[in-house]
Amino acid sequence: MPGAIHAEGLVKTFGEVKALDGVDLDVPEGTVMGLLGPNGAGKTTTVRVLTTLLQPDRGKALVAGIDVLRHPNEVRRSIGLSGQFAAVDEYLTGRENLRMVGQLYQLSARDAKRRAADLLERFGLTEAADRPAKTYSGGMRRRLDLAAALVVSPPVMFMDEPTTGLDPRNRQLLWDVIQELVRGGTTLLLTTQYLEEADRLADTICVVDHGRVIARGTADQLKARTGGERVEVVVHDPARIAAAREVLLGFGKGEVAIEEHTRRLTVPVAGGARLLAEVIRELDGQGVEIDDIGLRRPTLDDVFIALTGHAAEQAAAAKNKNDGGDGGDGGSGGGSSGAKDARDARDDDGTDRKEASV
Repeated sequence: MPGAIHAEGLVKTFGEVKALDGVDLDVPEGTVMGLLGPNGAGKTTTVRVLTTLLQPDRGKALVAGIDVLRHPNEVRRSIGLSGQFAAVDEYLTGRENLRMVGQLYQLSARDAKRRAADLLERFGLTEAADRPAKTYSGGMRRRLDLAAALVVSPPVMFMDEPTTGLDPRNRQLLWDVIQELVRGGTTLLLTTQYLEEADRLADTICVVDHGRVIARGTADQLKARTGGERVEVVVHDPARIAAAREVLLGFGKGEVAIEEHTRRLTVPVAGGARLLAEVIRELDGQGVEIDDIGLRRPTLDDVFIALTGHAAEQAAAAKNKNDGGDGGDGGSGGGSSGAKDARDARDDDGTDRKEASV
């Protein structure tokens, strides 16, 4: 049975650029799927198709059991969308913005007023409720935008990089709200450039690149694909890096990665804490003084690099440069044009990757 969000073979082209090249997704009810990928991978285009803002050239999609192409108005009544840019009326107060959204969804004036008050309190905006939104900080506007997406308590939510630009406190606040929503049965598709966010919130993760899903699974499954545990060593004396490398080669299951400027060496291993103790003894026996040593599992950033060829931070930097520094990626909530979608969808190197099944 299809999940609350289900897509098969989504294809979308802009001129010669193929933004989506057969995307398949299935998000079970009451779960969170994290959609990861570098700039131009097709994340925002996927969200725009699933939220009826863009029609695919081929493929089909169901949201909350409703056909996106045949019944777009019914889909819109069943979803909430928080795009990359806060879509609020800056000349209205926070309270007026939320009451307006409620009435657009045909809530009674009384219900819209009550719902606005509840959401303003929930998002810590009560004190600023009667100020024009143009006086709000960026983080406050982001919270107001998310509150507007929740006015009708939709069963399915789409969040396109919802915490971009937020400080750690406000990011944590939004994480708490998202987790509360999911506990209440909401299904969420989340795109993000913050890999910690996906690791924290997502039940399953899809990595997309060049318009295709190239890997999917839980965070643990994706990390396992990248390799098991790793020993990281920070050498005190840069002159002893070569000696430390020889020691690690004797314990490792692959090449030793070296960061000269930080004096950090990393090698994949198998054996856990017992092996770590042996590494420490051998380094000491070889006279290699260390400032730090640890055993860690791969992070989602390691997964991202292994699958797409570069770090998420590089993808985000490229995105900011391409979009004039505003952090956008097609802007599902910002009224972006097809030309911009085409620009964001361009392949960086023309390579063709197959999905890595997990």
